[in-house]
Amino acid sequence: MPTMAKLSWQHHSRGRRLISTSYFVLATLTLLFSWSCPVLGKKKLYIGALFPMSGGWPGGQACLPAAQMALDLVNKRTDILPDYELELIYYDSMCDPGEATKLLYDLLYTEPIKIVLMPGCSSVSTLVAEAARMWNLIVLSYGSSSPALSNRQRFPTFFRTHPSATLHNPTRVQLFQKWKWTKIATIQQTTEVFTSTLDDLEQRVKEAGIEISVRQSFLTDPAVAVKNLKRQDARIIVGLFYETEARKVFCEVYKEKLYGKKYVWFLIGWYADNWFKIKDPSINCTVEQMTEAVEGHVTTEIVMLNPETVRGASNLTSQEFLAQLMSKLGGKNPEETGGFQEAPLAYDAVWALALALNKTVGPLKAKGRRLEDFNYNNKDITAEIYRALNTSSFEGVSGHVVFDAQGSRMAWTLIEQLQGGSYKKIGYFDMTKGNLSWYGNDRWIGSDPPADQTVVIQKFRYLSQKLFVSVSVFAGLGILMGIVCLTFNIYNSNVRYIQNSQPYLNNMTAVGCMMALAAVFPLGIDGLHVRNSQFPVVCQFRLWLLGLGFSLAYGSMFTKIWWVHTVFTKKDEKKDKRKQHLEPWKLYATVGVLLVIDILSLMIWQIVDPLHITVEKFTKEAPKGDVDQLIEPLLQHCSSEKMNTWLGVVYGYKGLLLLLGIFLAYETKSVSTEKINDHRAVGMAIYNVSVLCMITAPVTMILSSKQDASFAFASLAIIFSVYITLVVLFVPKMRRLITRGEWQSDQQETMKTGSSTNNNDEEKSRQLERENKELQKIIQEKEERVSELRNQLSERQALRSRKRPTSSSQNHSSPSLPAPQNDPKSLLPPPGYPLPASDNHSLPPTFSNTSPLYQPDGKINRNSCHPGRLQLLYK
Repeated sequence: MPTMAKLSWQHHSRGRRLISTSYFVLATLTLLFSWSCPVLGKKKLYIGALFPMSGGWPGGQACLPAAQMALDLVNKRTDILPDYELELIYYDSMCDPGEATKLLYDLLYTEPIKIVLMPGCSSVSTLVAEAARMWNLIVLSYGSSSPALSNRQRFPTFFRTHPSATLHNPTRVQLFQKWKWTKIATIQQTTEVFTSTLDDLEQRVKEAGIEISVRQSFLTDPAVAVKNLKRQDARIIVGLFYETEARKVFCEVYKEKLYGKKYVWFLIGWYADNWFKIKDPSINCTVEQMTEAVEGHVTTEIVMLNPETVRGASNLTSQEFLAQLMSKLGGKNPEETGGFQEAPLAYDAVWALALALNKTVGPLKAKGRRLEDFNYNNKDITAEIYRALNTSSFEGVSGHVVFDAQGSRMAWTLIEQLQGGSYKKIGYFDMTKGNLSWYGNDRWIGSDPPADQTVVIQKFRYLSQKLFVSVSVFAGLGILMGIVCLTFNIYNSNVRYIQNSQPYLNNMTAVGCMMALAAVFPLGIDGLHVRNSQFPVVCQFRLWLLGLGFSLAYGSMFTKIWWVHTVFTKKDEKKDKRKQHLEPWKLYATVGVLLVIDILSLMIWQIVDPLHITVEKFTKEAPKGDVDQLIEPLLQHCSSEKMNTWLGVVYGYKGLLLLLGIFLAYETKSVSTEKINDHRAVGMAIYNVSVLCMITAPVTMILSSKQDASFAFASLAIIFSVYITLVVLFVPKMRRLITRGEWQSDQQETMKTGSSTNNNDEEKSRQLERENKELQKIIQEKEERVSELRNQLSERQALRSRKRPTSSSQNHSSPSLPAPQNDPKSLLPPPGYPLPASDNHSLPPTFSNTSPLYQPDGKINRNSCHPGRLQLLYK
């Protein structure tokens, strides 16, 4: 019995153990089946999520209910993943990368396998997305805006329904182009998100042909950065900083007067609507001052709720979604619920994932794969999910959902402007379609949007027309005077006096003077009179007329003075031989050589380095009145690439000719010659021309930037030089011919004796000069002879004085002899000569005072010269 009882107990206990084991196995199988298929035929796909319920951005407070709402609807749909059910496994990351690291480890190393990761908060998403590539996991974020996450090389499997902070930049560029701004400035707070946003903006504006002229940054104090914006004349300014720093910036903006109708500020749109009215102890500006400074600024904000009443993939409008979300939140205040604005993004993130997974079922089935076959080593399923997400495009409650090449959401941007202290919607921008929806209610302090920089109006400086006309009148009168002189010289070319002045050279001088005066007209012609295409022709006229005019006018005068110096400043004995070499063809050849040198030099200049238009820019000038404009004066010049070199060569050559002309004129000032009877007048003209030219050349180069002064100085120097030359050379000839009546030719002069007498005066004068020189030689010889005779007379008188005492002693001893009887008249000097003072001694007969060579006062008697010669001598 005990045995039977024992056996019965053992059998009973074994049965109990068997039943217990069977029950455990059944419970385990039931649990496993409930994980994978709670509804018959459906398999579970798990999503690992990190929702920050607390921390710096507690976005999970609203985003988690929104994601759960989306999962409920997706799982109820029979057209989306009919064989699968999505389940969310989530943790609170507290927006802390350290906590997120621990939770990520739990998600990856704890069953079941997660097919997708959904983090929020940029710092957490950065950590998760960088690690996910090692497990072949797709990362889909609903709340990350950092531009750094757009790096495909660093985050190859990352997508996000929250637009990147750089999404503001395409909208800004669109507005810049709408308002025709090509120059902007930026000021940023030195944080990673703003730095990367600004780098993206710089690349986009560069592609759009817009320049960032000023780029300023600050850490805590924006005072210096704002001053730099003011100093560098920034007008269109993009500001990237948080709300607290925004108040500091605009307090400095008010102090620097960097606001008003000349300036436009672009700010981030997620500040509180009354951010500038909040009292901040870190600034010393009043609310009124801040309100004045921020008036008219423009904000851009990502649209996170579809503004249109459309039903998308979830069959809900944005307003219906908000109503259901508010119900799920249990009546919490949206402003006190973290992530309420981003909740539509989390909702659409679940729908984007569900639609992408649904899209991969077909391709995977074709390859013999299924979604439930996914594991962390399976790259094929990851690639299909990546491809499906990358091509996603549907209407969500946050708007049109589509991803760019970097996996970032492409969404609409709301554009607002602060008008009268409150924000007004002025437009939307759809980046996916490049469509700008504009309300046209933008308002500016001025009548139109301000210019992106001070409007610079280029204004050409032109020559004063009064000055040009006045100088042209004088130049025209000078040309008329040159024509009169040339006509006079040609008409009277047969008059001997004109012939002796080398009339052909004078004709060249007159022609050269007229060409130089003609150069005054193109000197005064500028862009006011001719088009730019015609201006180089005017430059050529200036150069050639002035160059050839100088060569003809000065070259002919220089030739005269050169040959006068060459022929008539030599020794007397060589004059006669050299006179016969002064032939007219030599004079013309000299002028020709000078003219050919100028022509060749000008031709080489214009072939090698032709003249063209250059524009000189001057310092900008502010016009009168409160006008946002500056006037930039411009001045056209005739110039070439190596203008200074060519001018140096020309001025050097001409300067040497001028200096040599002055020297030759000085050397020949006392020369008198019949071949060139006006060389003294030529010398005077050379003096004046040389002085004016040597003063004018450097002064006009210095005054080249002052068109009126430069033209007046150059043109008046030309006019004065020409007037002086024509007056000095031709007026004396006219006066002589008019006053003396010498208008007849040589044939007419032979018929009129009165005129012939006057015309022979010059010949007689030359003959008298020759005879006078001969008489001077004779007089010099006579004076030498008289001096010799006086010396002999003095010696004889001294000898007689020594013999006189001896003679007197002999007379006392011998009888006296009768004294010789001399005629008193024989001792008198010739008529007209004074009596001797003390010399009473008698002269020997050979030195009688009747000799024509004896003159007591050392002068030669008038009778010793031929009467005809004396007449010429004292004439």
